[in-house]
Amino acid sequence: QVQLVESGGGLVQAGGSLRLSCAASGSIVSINIMGWYRQAPGKQRELVAAIASDGTSNYEDSVKGRFTVFRDNAKKAVYLQMNALQPEDTGVYYCNAKGLLPLFRGFDSWGQGTQVTVSS
Repeated sequence: QVQLVESGGGLVQAGGSLRLSCAASGSIVSINIMGWYRQAPGKQRELVAAIASDGTSNYEDSVKGRFTVFRDNAKKAVYLQMNALQPEDTGVYYCNAKGLLPLFRGFDSWGQGTQVTVSS
């Protein structure tokens, strides 16, 4: 079983910054992909940014140039630095991790979510 614990959400004014953190724990052999998704009220959950174990990353178009995803493999952690926040960035942000457990079992786990609210 894999647990993901997020922190760092909150209320910020437009133009401000926040950093989200997520740490994984459990009987993890390796983590291939770690990422951040968000869900705005009345909308589907969408991928914001993801990063592979080799450091390759990808971003949703609206956050390119403003958000940066990075990870610490030794700590099994992923971070999302969010700058120039806009009201449209408001939502619940979820951490996701995909990887391997012992005996070649895969996992695809989610954190509990952290609220990010950007006021105009």
